[in-house]
Amino acid sequence: MTTNTSTKPTHVTAPRLDFGTSAPKTFRALIAFDSAAREGIDPALVELIQIRSSQLNHCAYCLHMHTNDARKAGESEDRLHMVAVWREARHFFTEREQAALALTDAMTLVADAGVPHDIYACAAAQFDERELAQVLALICTINTWNRVALSTGKAAGRDER
Repeated sequence: MTTNTSTKPTHVTAPRLDFGTSAPKTFRALIAFDSAAREGIDPALVELIQIRSSQLNHCAYCLHMHTNDARKAGESEDRLHMVAVWREARHFFTEREQAALALTDAMTLVADAGVPHDIYACAAAQFDERELAQVLALICTINTWNRVALSTGKAAGRDER
């Protein structure tokens, strides 16, 4: 990786460390958290949330992995292409999916404006309390995975699960 004094990310050419090997207990805990967060959530919605967070975090490794997972689960190419611009393409997504995507945007970019009340209220209207807690947890896990992948230099196209 080249030294860069600007705020723009630089290309990582080689992985920095194997997180699972270097911190196995933490890695297993994250896997368990991720697994628990998915419980009871529609698998298509899980992938939409993971794709959106990965887009916002610029995590090519996770974006590649989750778009492939979504395709394998039967997600359409049209919807996959529209996730990045979901607000302008709302008709591709259900109200429930839109609420989850808005919450994903707010939580992923939490430093910008927190989680606005209207976005939270919209999600709370679409999900019961247990489901909403699961969605919140899932958004937390994908943001953590994005940060692990980015900081350890994971390369897109090399699914190491």
